[in-house]
Amino acid sequence: MKMHSSIAKIRRRGGFTLLEMVIVLGIIAVLMGGSIALIGKVKDGAKLQRVGADFNAIGSALMTYKINAGFYPSTQQGLKALVTKPTGTPQPRRWTSLSKSVPLDPWGKEYGYRFPGKKDPTEFELLSSGPDGMENTQDDLSSQDE
Repeated sequence: MKMHSSIAKIRRRGGFTLLEMVIVLGIIAVLMGGSIALIGKVKDGAKLQRVGADFNAIGSALMTYKINAGFYPSTQQGLKALVTKPTGTPQPRRWTSLSKSVPLDPWGKEYGYRFPGKKDPTEFELLSSGPDGMENTQDDLSSQDE
């Protein structure tokens, strides 16, 4: 009999209690929640970095356009002038396609373009309406703000 009761005690000590399992699951849930929040913040930062990289890439294409045409596209011609030859004035002297399509910002909207720019009228300005997707709000991004 004594042997049987000592085996039973050993078996009880070998498993986890329901309370221990709940505590472990609670700790895992807290860690996962913190990780998800951190990943969300990193993702937003990555989108802002992508906008900066896109501004640089589009800016390079616009400078090439200027070298070929002699001027930047007008605001009305916009970034479409990098994809298809503009039909309105001013007409470029030499034109070549510099992009396959008008790029989209990380939030799925087309980048805005204006020439002359608001802050520096001698340069073009690239715009993104930012995370909220609405123009003229506080989260808008401009190449002339960098």
